[in-house]
Amino acid sequence: MAKKPQRQANPPDTTSLKKLAQAAQECTGCDLYKNASQAVFGQGSKKAKIMIVGEQPGDKEDLAGLPFVGPAGELLRHCITEAGLSIDDIYLTNAVKHFKWKPAGKVRLHQKPSLTEIRACHPWLEKEMEAIKPKIIIALGATAATSVLGRVPKISTERGKVIQDDKTGDMIIISWHPSAILRGYDLEDSDLKRAQLIADLKLAKKKLT
Repeated sequence: MAKKPQRQANPPDTTSLKKLAQAAQECTGCDLYKNASQAVFGQGSKKAKIMIVGEQPGDKEDLAGLPFVGPAGELLRHCITEAGLSIDDIYLTNAVKHFKWKPAGKVRLHQKPSLTEIRACHPWLEKEMEAIKPKIIIALGATAATSVLGRVPKISTERGKVIQDDKTGDMIIISWHPSAILRGYDLEDSDLKRAQLIADLKLAKKKLT
């Protein structure tokens, strides 16, 4: 029996972020669109030198249609400021554009995207990279890093370094997703990961100078 072809997003041939964001609303590249309120595209300046990639929109992002506006996003913004960077100079997006969740009473519980879903959504991230042309990409968490690198990383050993993409020449930094800091094993673990995220953001700033 022939192998069923994998579905994948099919973005339009444009580098207009507005047109890409509009087209993403019609994406059926995987089944996540069926239970999400909307596709949540990236946000930020087209001239941004740093692109930060997260996992996927959460509950608040899904409802607002904007990336990083929930608790994890608030923590990220604090870390960006502490690192001496401006949010206005950063493009924020996610590897997966639709919120994956399961019901738990009246609450929508976050579900980790599968590798198939990450791959299906990757063309949107590629188009964002093509439009922005960032000097540095910061991948927060395993899902984002998998999408950006094309392989599953080990954050605990690969973060804090600058990885050079052989194909694009992009500088890539892997770090902790703010949600991992919020749900740390204990206060010590959360404090350590927060300090490491700030250090990684400072590393990105240093590489721009």
